[in-house]
Amino acid sequence: MTSVEIPVSIAAALPNLTVLDITNEVRREIASAGGSGIAYVSPNGEPALIRVQERETGFFADLECLLTRLIPLESVERTRLVSLLLGPRTEQIPYARGELCLGQWQRILLVGFEDRCADEWTVTLVG
Repeated sequence: MTSVEIPVSIAAALPNLTVLDITNEVRREIASAGGSGIAYVSPNGEPALIRVQERETGFFADLECLLTRLIPLESVERTRLVSLLLGPRTEQIPYARGELCLGQWQRILLVGFEDRCADEWTVTLVG
């Protein structure tokens, strides 16, 4: 049996929210650097943010419904307000001996809004 590692996969593609799973790529970067410390994963594009979350379809649909109820799609400042609600753009993830310290089901997700989600991100290792 052969296994294939998918570098980036679409976790959710909803009308106003695009989520890419970048866990495997970040894991590869951490493995090549080795050591232990904190990885700061940041999106390069605007508007976007990084989150560590379980990859569960219902969560993304619920999140989009919640955001639509809180901030109507017609709102002029919607992207800025949604980003403000979801918190900082960068996620801090510990790693030890070249391996990410994530829970069994946790994934690193790149979240983009209004169908603008480039798969560009940066990882900065401190350790």
